[in-house]
Amino acid sequence: MGRIAVEIVPRDDEGLKRDVEVLKKFSQVDCINIPDILRYEVKPWDAAKITQPSFPTIPHVRAMDIDLSKPLPMRETFIEYGIKEVLIIAGDPPQNMSHEVFPTESVDVIRKFREELPKVKIYAGIDQYRSGIREELYKVERKAQAGASGFFTQPFFDMRFLEMYADFLSDFEVYWGVSPVLSARSKSYWERKDKAVFPKNFEPTMKWNVDFSLKVIDYISKTDGGLYFMPITIDISEFLPQVFK
Repeated sequence: MGRIAVEIVPRDDEGLKRDVEVLKKFSQVDCINIPDILRYEVKPWDAAKITQPSFPTIPHVRAMDIDLSKPLPMRETFIEYGIKEVLIIAGDPPQNMSHEVFPTESVDVIRKFREELPKVKIYAGIDQYRSGIREELYKVERKAQAGASGFFTQPFFDMRFLEMYADFLSDFEVYWGVSPVLSARSKSYWERKDKAVFPKNFEPTMKWNVDFSLKVIDYISKTDGGLYFMPITIDISEFLPQVFK
């Protein structure tokens, strides 16, 4: 079985410290993922000042925020805090139109990290919902050729869908995404915005989500795959104790 990563949101320094203290209680947690959320001032690589002493930290970098004509803006921070891994994603267009973005693709940023931070292990994203399987697998191959050593998926909610993708991606290091969905509104959001697939037996309850998480853990325990928990709006101190009993 690979590592278990837990995503924590960098709202502020105090919140990061609280989340780290919660995660320290669970020996099953191997590393932390930190997304880049534009409405928060704390950047994921800056958050590593707090998280990196306790857990290997994997900051997200949005490809569309990177100007390929300039050096990586987070390079010195990666070096200063000893960040050894990064997850490069395409990124969603900003709601604030004053935020500058560029027509940069993930493969471009993967190559740029290889050139400017060659000791950093690069992961890339897999979005199993945005296109057909053949097209997404082609993107995986391109990212691997550019220098990605592994991948993090969007959340799965259906074991059959996960197992199918696991068969196609058996040659890659993959962290399988799991995210609790605890309301009909949240389920509708995932279906509408991300085109997520839910099974007919899905229930927006803590019990259903915990049971599904345990099924994923059992499945990956028999493989080399890792697990990527994305609690998002759920308090990790409420969710994780039910999963790591």
